[in-house]
Amino acid sequence: MERLQKVIAKAGYCSRRKAEQLILDGRVAVNDKVVDSLGFKVGVGDSIKVDGKKIILEENIYLVLNKPRNTISSLKDEKNRPTVMDSLGDISERVYPVGRLDFDTTGVLLFTNDGELTNKLLHPSYKVNKVYIATVEGNFTQEYKLILEKGVTIDGKKTSPCRLKVKKHNKDKNKTIVEVILQEGFNRQVKKMFESVGYKVLKLHREEFAGISSRGLYEGQYRVLTKEEVHNLKNVPRGT
Repeated sequence: MERLQKVIAKAGYCSRRKAEQLILDGRVAVNDKVVDSLGFKVGVGDSIKVDGKKIILEENIYLVLNKPRNTISSLKDEKNRPTVMDSLGDISERVYPVGRLDFDTTGVLLFTNDGELTNKLLHPSYKVNKVYIATVEGNFTQEYKLILEKGVTIDGKKTSPCRLKVKKHNKDKNKTIVEVILQEGFNRQVKKMFESVGYKVLKLHREEFAGISSRGLYEGQYRVLTKEEVHNLKNVPRGT
């Protein structure tokens, strides 16, 4: 038996907090009886409806995709551009991407129908490490590394402290490969961070998200997460 709001969230209908509000508003019924108590529990075989529409309780599925370049991180695109869902063509279950990656960024993108876990991983109060490999134009120096690690102001907001490591500098091609580890991720953050100190990002790959790696996967390939990986995701610690 599990609390009603948790079951609704796990079904991917909405977040647990939103589910709690739906219950308090009298919009949820179990076995055709309205429930307005947050302590109410349901089990296998119970029928749950929100605003008269039955919630489909699916088995949770967890995937990691090595997102290919030049694809949209959404279920569909109004301009008919390729989306990440094209790489999951043989998945019959309904899944959604956990967050987004830019159109031209490759790497780790998680998918699940576990709404509760999705909201947790995207909530800023949890310590979710994101590891990027950025190829930048020019010789990226220690001076600018320290500036970015301390935080820079982007679109009126200062970025949180992060870690950078220069992996390689190619003098012939005038490029530097830099590893970036951060725990936030607003729109185009990594690219804008480098741009703020005068460096252009030529290529960006997310190598890890919350400890999940894309190693061993070619672009456009996915795999099912192991039980241990799912357990670790569900136990990501809350930040301070």
